[in-house]
Amino acid sequence: MLFEQIARNKRRTVYVMIGFSLLVLFIGGALGYVFYDSAISGIVMAAVVAAVYMGLMISQSTSVVMRMNHAHEVSEADQPELWHIVEDMAMVGKVPMPKVYIIDDESPNAFATGNDPKHASVAVTSGIMKRLNREELEGVLGHEISHIRNYDIRLQTIALALSAAISMLVNIGMRSFWWGGGRRRSNNNNSEGGNMQIVLLIASIVLIILGPLAASIAQMALSRNREYLADASSVELTRNPQGLITALEKISSSDPMKEADPTSSALYISDPLKRKKGFSHLFDTHPPIEDRIERLKKM
Repeated sequence: MLFEQIARNKRRTVYVMIGFSLLVLFIGGALGYVFYDSAISGIVMAAVVAAVYMGLMISQSTSVVMRMNHAHEVSEADQPELWHIVEDMAMVGKVPMPKVYIIDDESPNAFATGNDPKHASVAVTSGIMKRLNREELEGVLGHEISHIRNYDIRLQTIALALSAAISMLVNIGMRSFWWGGGRRRSNNNNSEGGNMQIVLLIASIVLIILGPLAASIAQMALSRNREYLADASSVELTRNPQGLITALEKISSSDPMKEADPTSSALYISDPLKRKKGFSHLFDTHPPIEDRIERLKKM
């Protein structure tokens, strides 16, 4: 059951990332078709923009995310118990020891970030250290080490970069529209194939407008899928689902964090902002805690 779930979630992640990447290229192609009379030029521009954003995000992700969440690094001498739990989970997970950070916030939560296992960091709140016992902390930190081991930290960084690239492409499209772009194609509407051109033009404009919405859904889907995978991987490391179950129960019943940055909320083990659930889960950064606990109980 455990290994089947891990394999299934990995496949789903591949599908989401392929769809995410194709979305960037489609939006670039639509942008080029509408405003520059060349879908190929738009696709090339989208690929370049995405590559630049990914390079910038990957090179600076850890320091940027830690600053946004007001985290400070600690040493073994500062927090020996926390340090040793992280060290134990890293050893079991066969990854290098990550840097350890603390966020001064009474709400229990944690996240991992970085470019790869060799440059990873783990952050926990002061509240999680007060409210969770060692068994529960092992479950949480096993979850975060699993994010590092499974390269989720890089996937989330790439997803953030692709979302930023889509936002930039849409902004370029809006500026081109206001400056009179896209008029050349309208002159050819009466030529052969004009009706098809109109259909493609409308479809391209819709794609440009709805692109950021689709990107948000893809990013949220990726985040939710990786949370399920990290939960299962944590059980693989600790051989104790009960520790993570009780930890999630305590985290879910806590107040929202005061120091969490909204743009990095998807990194946390549970939504740090405690946003109210609407009629749809499309925009949830995390799976429902109840569903995660139910899956863990079946292990």
